[in-house]
Amino acid sequence: MVRRLAAEWLGTALLVLVGAGSVVAALRMGNGEVTYAGLGFISLAFAIVVAVVIYGFGPVSGAHINPAVTLSLAITGRFPWREVVPYIVAQLVGAFTGAVLIIASFGRDAVDAGLGGTSLGSGVTYWQGIVAEALGTFVLLFAIMALAVDSRAPLGWAGLMIGLAVAAAILLIAPLTGGSLNPARTFGPDLALSLFGGTVRWSEFPLYWIGPLVGGGGAVLLYDFIAQSRQAESPSVEESYTPSAPAQD
Repeated sequence: MVRRLAAEWLGTALLVLVGAGSVVAALRMGNGEVTYAGLGFISLAFAIVVAVVIYGFGPVSGAHINPAVTLSLAITGRFPWREVVPYIVAQLVGAFTGAVLIIASFGRDAVDAGLGGTSLGSGVTYWQGIVAEALGTFVLLFAIMALAVDSRAPLGWAGLMIGLAVAAAILLIAPLTGGSLNPARTFGPDLALSLFGGTVRWSEFPLYWIGPLVGGGGAVLLYDFIAQSRQAESPSVEESYTPSAPAQD
């Protein structure tokens, strides 16, 4: 269990360091602005780091690196509820670690740039933000179910395709919410910003939990209903969500 929690901590730290860090880098190179083309490279950075973490830590912890993934798998009985809280704590601590490493790399410029944090776009309402995050996370969990959980999935493709699903979801909703898909990914930069003198819109923070949890839970339940993956599954929870042993995130 210690190794599994360490994998979740480090995996989430890498996600935030590379993903949110790429936002800071893009703002630095773009003189404070990110175009949609720049967003494409940011989404690619997220895709690559997600794929690397899945291939690296999938056999250890399942490489959830996202509370929405952990809770969604628990809802369907593919992950034990007794391990949900330890996993989420490890993910949140990892996200904060990654955010601090961004500051260590870029210095005060990272704080001034918002640390790659997420926030509602101009004119986007709170409810629109929830819907956008729910839809983006739905895409992510659908990919996880199809490529990593379903025992009929082709072997070896989970990391790459789930990473690309993250990129696609970010390209879709980032102009609305920043494209979090992950409560930990939002929490880490927000907490680091508040501690290092940055500005945080804490009033928006709940939507980055509500949206992903609703979207993720809906995706796993709908996938099971339509694809009937339960009938084809045989691996145990401990074998799940690895590129070589399909069954969990």
